[in-house]
Amino acid sequence: MHTSSFKKLIFLLFLFLTIPYSFAQNIPLSKNSTVSVLTCGTGNESYSLFGHTAIRVQDSNNALDIVYNYGAFDFNTPNFVMKFIKGDLQYFAVANSYTDFINQYQYEKRAVYEQELIMPLSLKQKLFDNLNTSLSSGDSNYTYKFIDKNCTSMVVDIINKTLDTVAVVKNVDTNITYRTILYPYFEGHFYEKLGTSIIFGTKVDQLGTQLFLPFELQKSLQRVSFENHLLAPENKTIIEFNNEVPFSWWNNPYTYFVLLTLIVFINKKSINLFYLSLLAIIGIFFVFVGFYSLHLELGNNYNILLFNPTLLGLLYFYWTKNKKGIYNLALFNILSLLVYFFFIINKAHLVLVLPLVLNSAVILVRIAIQNKKRIPIII
Repeated sequence: MHTSSFKKLIFLLFLFLTIPYSFAQNIPLSKNSTVSVLTCGTGNESYSLFGHTAIRVQDSNNALDIVYNYGAFDFNTPNFVMKFIKGDLQYFAVANSYTDFINQYQYEKRAVYEQELIMPLSLKQKLFDNLNTSLSSGDSNYTYKFIDKNCTSMVVDIINKTLDTVAVVKNVDTNITYRTILYPYFEGHFYEKLGTSIIFGTKVDQLGTQLFLPFELQKSLQRVSFENHLLAPENKTIIEFNNEVPFSWWNNPYTYFVLLTLIVFINKKSINLFYLSLLAIIGIFFVFVGFYSLHLELGNNYNILLFNPTLLGLLYFYWTKNKKGIYNLALFNILSLLVYFFFIINKAHLVLVLPLVLNSAVILVRIAIQNKKRIPIII
């Protein structure tokens, strides 16, 4: 088995198949107890690109050291794939021993940082009780949303609920868009970056005012004040790894540019039609998920102007030898590309999609010229 696949399998087994710990809500925490937020580093697998957030409750007097993790889901859920795409897949929390939790991240070679929450014993007890109630009552179940509802936002919600105020809010990078915030996490993962750039619509172009990423929460917590003191003044390193950017002979911008360049220079009708048809099929998928999915990030996807479903019509017009239809459809898509270019000129993913725009424009202009009706010259 491939090493990365084996690591992913081990991680999933740990995360989703481990029997959750069950704790009585009436355990009184001692004055030596601590509660803290754990921020877990990024990894090179797709599921770990953005890191992870969890809550730790520790009490040596009660031999207690538990990590509450809001990132679990059940692979055996009926219609799992369609529920995941639609956006109504249920996630839930699990509780595991701190030792098991750390051992897994040690194995994954992912860093873990800890921020102790400075609060009175009564609030520590309240948070502990809220966490256990959340697990036992089913309140920990939630419908996952990439920005609005995830492992980080759930931690923020239960801390604010415990403090009985909206103390934990985002206070860093609120003047840049969600799309811009996400980009640094894709270093060494070019096609994942390209894929998210084209499948996300207007929501990720909004200013990133919500806490949705673990390291954003980590930075924001250091600035949060509660009862006239910093809530989490110290950021302690539990384990640390220097993540090396993964090398891939194919998952990089060079293969992207080379492939697109070859398509333009070969200039073969079958290859051009395959390329344009592939864009159209991707566009049809965007239309489908835009209407079907509850993920707001996938709605209002203006990238459909580039991945235009009407391009599929070229296959029909070529098959019926309808030169006028080919010409008009090519002109329509050239106009769509022009509109698209002006729409994304100030967007974060302009550089990423510009090669596709130029490629499509060159091919469509050639098709339009080849199928333009010649006007006879009478001498």
